[in-house]
Amino acid sequence: MTEVKRNYDASGRREQARARQQAVVLAAKDLFERDGFRATTIAAVAKSAGVSAESVYKGFGTKAALAKAVFDYVIAGDDEPVPMAERADAQAVQAEPDVRHKIKLYVDGLAQRQERSAKVQILIRDGRHTDETLDEVWQKLLAERLVGMGMLGRHLLDSGQLRPAIEPDEVRDVLWTYIAVELYELLVLQRNWSLDRYAAWITRGITGAICP
Repeated sequence: MTEVKRNYDASGRREQARARQQAVVLAAKDLFERDGFRATTIAAVAKSAGVSAESVYKGFGTKAALAKAVFDYVIAGDDEPVPMAERADAQAVQAEPDVRHKIKLYVDGLAQRQERSAKVQILIRDGRHTDETLDEVWQKLLAERLVGMGMLGRHLLDSGQLRPAIEPDEVRDVLWTYIAVELYELLVLQRNWSLDRYAAWITRGITGAICP
């Protein structure tokens, strides 16, 4: 009798693994925001997600790495494996010919990302003072932000519509400063500005700093 070999389809198992990972990230987000980083245990996250603590450690390694995964999820708004630069809002910024409108489009998207991610960013930023494992995560977030603003700054410069003789480093640093969670924290979370008012102010600030 001839043995029939069947090709093994691992797609189902990959989807299940992805679903479990997403459940862990969402459970960690809820617990971090409710109880704080230090008080949240891997065991509590695992219980909330309906998985074993061992699988959480296997999937993420450390609680600090899990916090970074939570940030990556909330900043994107989903767990789709699509780089931020390839998403629709980034593509719209790239395609827009007018630099002032580019800035507005970018900031409109930023406001939505800040609304989703500010609590997690603040948790990581402030938590590093009592848990040193978070300091590396926070420094990584700052570094990633700087790289991203360097890329956006070069794109804006390439439009030929920025203030004459402005240096790339200045464009990058202006962007890096204005998109900081601290401004969202002060204006929206503490002074109760609306998201639209915050976005309009950030847009005016960036435009005034780098455009003619």
